[in-house]
Formats: sequence, structure tokens, C-alpha cells
Amino acid sequence: MDADAYANWEDQLIADMRSHGGAVTGGPLAGHPLLIMTSTGAKSGERRRAILTFSRDGDDYVIAGSAGGAPTDPAWLANVAANPDVTVEAEGRTFEAKASVAAGPDRDRLWDGHVAVNPHFAAYPEQSGRVIPMVRLTLSG
Repeated sequence: MDADAYANWEDQLIADMRSHGGAVTGGPLAGHPLLIMTSTGAKSGERRRAILTFSRDGDDYVIAGSAGGAPTDPAWLANVAANPDVTVEAEGRTFEAKASVAAGPDRDRLWDGHVAVNPHFAAYPEQSGRVIPMVRLTLSG
């Protein structure tokens, strides 16, 4: 899929989510728990959006730096490490959050919880050849 086609698909996905209280109702991602995270580019300083699968840990949203099982971390991971203040759209609401990369036992617990809700993530560590970073999004305020 070329860049224009991908941007169009992403725009349609976001429109579907916004029209249905954050739920995806059509296409291959129907039923998946997705959020839209807008971060600030680590190098560019420009606002960047990413559509990501989430799980929950209490009031926090949890996302995985899986890049779909790619061997390298997604670009948004460097963005949130450099600039942890993000905007999140999830479950029909928009809010400011602070992103933090989990480590050690907390990272492992978040990964296990994420895979329990999103079983298709289970193959990503072996597929990617790396430990998948886990990021906690905590509401600001």
C-alpha cells in the first residue's frame, strides 16, 4: 500500500472510531481495542499520530511497541521517550496523558496482561527477535 492509500485507510479507520465511540466497526480491525495517540516527534518536534492496540491496567492505558512484529521499535517509541506528554483518543473520549516505558517485572506483567486481551501479540517477540517495550499511558491532571 503506497503512502497516500495508507493515509486514506488510516483516515477512514479514525472516522469509523470517532463515529462509534472509539469502536472499530468495519474492516480487518473490527472489534480490536484501538486508540489514537498523538505524540511530539523526538527529532522533528512535529505532532505525530499513531493508531495502536491497547489494554488496560487500572485507569491506565497500555500499549506495546511491537511495530506489528517488526525487528525494530516503532518510531513513536522514541517520540514518547523524548516527549512523554501525549494526547490520547480512546473509548470515545480525548485526554492528555503521560507516557512511561515500563521496565522489569512491571513490563513483564503489562505484557502478559496485554497478550491476554490481544492474543495475536503473543508471536511478536519471537517474530521480531526482541523484547517488546510496554508503555503505560497515565491520564494527566
